[in-house]
Amino acid sequence: MVVDLDSIHSFFNRPAEALAADPEAPAMHQVLLVALETGTVRAAERQDDGTWVANAWVKQAILCGFRRTNLVEMPGPGFPMFDKTAYPVRHFGLEDGVRLVPGGSSVRRGAHIARSVVLMPPAYVNVGAFVDEGTMVDSHALVGSCAQIGKRVHLSAAAQIGGVLEPAGARPVIVEDDAFVGGLVGLFEGIVVRRRAVLASGVVITGSTVIYDLVHGRELRQEVPEGAVVVPGSRPASGDYAKARGLQVSAPCIVKYRDDRTDAATALEQALR
Repeated sequence: MVVDLDSIHSFFNRPAEALAADPEAPAMHQVLLVALETGTVRAAERQDDGTWVANAWVKQAILCGFRRTNLVEMPGPGFPMFDKTAYPVRHFGLEDGVRLVPGGSSVRRGAHIARSVVLMPPAYVNVGAFVDEGTMVDSHALVGSCAQIGKRVHLSAAAQIGGVLEPAGARPVIVEDDAFVGGLVGLFEGIVVRRRAVLASGVVITGSTVIYDLVHGRELRQEVPEGAVVVPGSRPASGDYAKARGLQVSAPCIVKYRDDRTDAATALEQALR
């Protein structure tokens, strides 16, 4: 299918009510799915200055698919499933070059999975997500709706990359090239993880989380710097009640920036390729 970016943009960059009522919507929805899966359109894009901007019209187009379709029973192993017809499970062929390891992973239609991506079971990739070449999505990892994952990223077991569809202008979670995301890490609310950053197991970062840079003596929000090594930490909770009981709150800390030793510790998965 030939994808014309201008025609997709002009069709979907309209009020939701007009889209839902347009008789051409079902056909254009199929074009949208192909555009998302091939990476022709993306839910967010990196600008020349390094900032990431959400494409609100793409997210609105995805939402339109939910709005105009009905809930149906979908066949599946073991038990029935029920979902809107707009985004069924995506199927791959050998020509796609994706390693979809047996055991129960699922990728929804409208997600881009590049060649040489490895999906370990059970992983889940939601609609609008973009997973670039050479990335490992390990067992029980989630790539949420519209999340953008770069090249050669390692999403370790049970990593949770939060998704966002609404509001349409909200930035999704971004993980840039060569980042390492440890087990049980949670990234939510439009956090940007810059290239080559390393997040140790158990780190949780939201849009309001303060990240303490112990190397440079500064406080950061909404972005993990390039090459930063972040570990879980804690700080005293404020107030007399918390002080009296010795309560602590989570405080992710940058303890160093990536070096040769870090590279050696995070490159082990290359032996699997």
